[in-house]
Amino acid sequence: MIDKIKTADEAVANIQDGATIMVGGFMACGTPEILIDALVRKNVRNLTIICNDAGVPGRGVGKLLSNGQIKTLIASHVGLNPEVAARMNTDVEEDKLECILIPQGTLAERIRSASCGLGGFLTPTGVGTIVEDGDYVECRMTVDGKDYLLVKPLRAEFALIRGSVTDKFGNTTYNGTTQTFNPMMAGAADYVIVGACEVVEVGEIDPNHVVTSGIFVDAIVGGEKPWQI
Repeated sequence: MIDKIKTADEAVANIQDGATIMVGGFMACGTPEILIDALVRKNVRNLTIICNDAGVPGRGVGKLLSNGQIKTLIASHVGLNPEVAARMNTDVEEDKLECILIPQGTLAERIRSASCGLGGFLTPTGVGTIVEDGDYVECRMTVDGKDYLLVKPLRAEFALIRGSVTDKFGNTTYNGTTQTFNPMMAGAADYVIVGACEVVEVGEIDPNHVVTSGIFVDAIVGGEKPWQI
């Protein structure tokens, strides 16, 4: 069996400037802080980050934002981090942030569609609004008399996810709402890294409790701290 256990710095070693990265979490709940910290140390720049939100100052992807590492943020809710607005409106071009807002359900389904190998999906959300002008919208369609947008799936080069318990193959469980976007992101990226609170031997997790199969996981980093408000 391939040894997937790595240090945080080893796990992010292949992430280079300009990479596209999915980050699990909802307002930093379910975000792998140990992997975010490793990216901050690596100081890669011009990243495209796909996440539900921008975290909060000093937590989650907010750390990458404060360090000037994010060039483009694809998210659905950014109001808890005032730095997003400041960076979007700055006159300093090299510090300017491109923020692409996508309705939350649409964002989740775009990622899930990619994880399932689908070519897209139909949604009524955004019909007749500026959402319809997004480059991820293929066209408008009418089905049984109702208008929908045909929306394309969303993939990334890397996904940073957070697990509560992960075995050495990568089979992962999540505690409560820390699950958030993590399972769907695990199937929608080329290289997936799990930051786990606890790493156990293969066979210690009841198969009925596995949410993310280890076949999706490329690297495992232990030492993630349990979620605290």
